[in-house]
Amino acid sequence: MQRSLSNAVARKELLDRLEHLTPETTPLWGKMTAPQMLAHLADWMLMAKGELKTAGINRPLRYPPLKQLVIYWLPFPKGVPTAPELIRGEIPEWSVEYAAVRRHVQSFEKLDPKTTWPEHPVFGKMTPKAWCVFAYRHMDHHLRQFGV
Repeated sequence: MQRSLSNAVARKELLDRLEHLTPETTPLWGKMTAPQMLAHLADWMLMAKGELKTAGINRPLRYPPLKQLVIYWLPFPKGVPTAPELIRGEIPEWSVEYAAVRRHVQSFEKLDPKTTWPEHPVFGKMTPKAWCVFAYRHMDHHLRQFGV
């Protein structure tokens, strides 16, 4: 079974790994600091829950089968640009962003899969299952970016 934020064991695994991250942890690749990465994850999860709007980008990734390959199977490439709405200009406060990421990860337990989820800026319309799998994979990618 694929790891997903809809699964309690997968959520716990990510939260356990998050505990090994510090504000001083340096990335193995990319430009974000650890606090910026946490802010990015917190904002990404707000986007996933429809609480932060992002502009759509019309790319081939919006269409099957490429969409499913990227969401479920292909490894995340390093250094892929993100939506501008998911990058903060100010220096995030560590404790605030850390708590927000933990809270958002835990909130996936209570998300109703029957509600309408927002469109992803790159992938467009996604099922609740796809959102939860991609959310796990996205957070996993950034934790790996910082070696945790």
